[in-house]
Amino acid sequence: MTVLSRPQHLVAALLLSLAFAGMTLQTAHADALDDIHKAGVLKVGVFEDFPPFASAGADMSLHGYDIDVANSLAKSLGVKLALVGITGQNRIPYLREHKVDILLSVGQSPEREKVIDFTASYAPYYIAVLGPHALAVTGAADLAGKTIAVNRGTLEDSSLTEAAPKTADIKRFDNYNGVISAFLAGQVQLIAVGNDVGASVLARHPAIEPEQKFQLLSSPDHIALNKNEPALKHSLDDAIAKMKADGTLNKISVQWLQKPLDPKDL
Repeated sequence: MTVLSRPQHLVAALLLSLAFAGMTLQTAHADALDDIHKAGVLKVGVFEDFPPFASAGADMSLHGYDIDVANSLAKSLGVKLALVGITGQNRIPYLREHKVDILLSVGQSPEREKVIDFTASYAPYYIAVLGPHALAVTGAADLAGKTIAVNRGTLEDSSLTEAAPKTADIKRFDNYNGVISAFLAGQVQLIAVGNDVGASVLARHPAIEPEQKFQLLSSPDHIALNKNEPALKHSLDDAIAKMKADGTLNKISVQWLQKPLDPKDL
């Protein structure tokens, strides 16, 4: 019979304790998809002032591309939908703290991939700089000395910050309404926004002749979820694939983006 010394006894006890703790944690950790099914609710984080992806209608309820997608996802999972308003600053913490199950309208990036996971893309999205026709801007170098509004903490913010010269005056706001209002009031010369936010500005304010100057980044929208949730990721990817195949996403695109869904934009 082998007799263990006191140090060996301590090491063996420690290893056994760690193994038991790992088993306990694994047992305690509930699968996100199981949690959603048990609760009967899918909590989806969405921007509330991000037309045409999501904005309040005449009945004060949220409408838009993301809202239709969220409803389809909940239906696919066989649960009710709960929309949770988020901002560019709090949405990742909300996801990691499980205040929401998933986030919509999230651009994929290497930095974000370190902390969260992504599904397949479900909507086209690119970031552009917009301004009045009279202002000559054709590229990032022309932003020198200009004032540009952007939504703080978003992919637009990081893309603009990376591309703009040091002399550019970047004004950060807490939501898209603030960005657009500052532009229309003449507080800033330019704005950096997604293509569809920009499209609404172009359509509604022809008097100031706004136009797209140049693109900063093409980044299709993905659904974000917490890491190490393979069952939920598979279910969401399957739901997106079905929406693409049966024409649901195309119908949503035509209604809210005013154009058929082009696969190459995804």
